[in-house]
Amino acid sequence: MADSNHGQEQMMRMDSHSREIDLINRDPKQINEDVVKVNFEDVIAEPAGIHSVDRVWTASYTTFTVSKYCCYRCLTAILGIPLSVLWGLLFALVSFCHIWAVVPCIKSCHIETQCLSRFYSLAIHTFIGPLFEAMGKMYSGVRVVLRKET
Repeated sequence: MADSNHGQEQMMRMDSHSREIDLINRDPKQINEDVVKVNFEDVIAEPAGIHSVDRVWTASYTTFTVSKYCCYRCLTAILGIPLSVLWGLLFALVSFCHIWAVVPCIKSCHIETQCLSRFYSLAIHTFIGPLFEAMGKMYSGVRVVLRKET
């Protein structure tokens, strides 16, 4: 039984590092859906009544689209891997700090707060509660009457 659990655990660990990536749908969670969808029509538009020559418009469209595509490809070829390393290191650092510093600190504060809350509750029920109960009984006989004098 322990061997089968160990095998499943090892398989899950291996799967998370060696799974195949989808080369068609590269944004399956749509995190860049509304940010980087910039097409020619989103940047350059000629209103009705003022149009350039059709061949200039077509050439401009082609130039924009091809230059955007080529620049993106060049930038990812040059900077994609170094930035992936940088982001991997950054998220590893964030994960490390969260696992080894933030969560233990919060847990420690939670434990200490529970201890302090017991002392606070004891002090309230021992001193403050009876004090206010006595004051309530003392002032329970006070009556306030409002009169309008003319």
